[in-house]
This record gives sequence, structure tokens and C-alpha cells, in this order.
Amino acid sequence: MEMDVNYLLHRQQVSLMRAQSSRSRQARDAYESLAHSYADRVDAHRRENERLIIRSH
Repeated sequence: MEMDVNYLLHRQQVSLMRAQSSRSRQARDAYESLAHSYADRVDAHRRENERLIIRSH
């Protein structure tokens, strides 16, 4: 399944901004967790693409 990396990067940034502006610790933690989750997905996508590129050469 093709992943829209730009969408994930956008969602990560939005989550970080919301975490920064959150008044409660719980909300901040939740948004930071979302941001980390998006970052993990982007990293996984990049690793997979690197593996495919190396394989094709």
C-alpha cells in the first residue's frame, strides 16, 4: 500500500503544534504520542524505500 508521506509529515507537525499549545499535560502527552507515531511511520516508509532502491541497483 502506497503511503502519502507528505500527509504523515503534515499530521506530525500539526500534532507537535497542538502539543505545544495544549494546556493540560494529558493533552500534550497525547499529541506528542501521535507525533511520535507519525514519525515512526515516516521512518519505516523511508527505510523500506531505501531497501527497495538498494535492491534495484
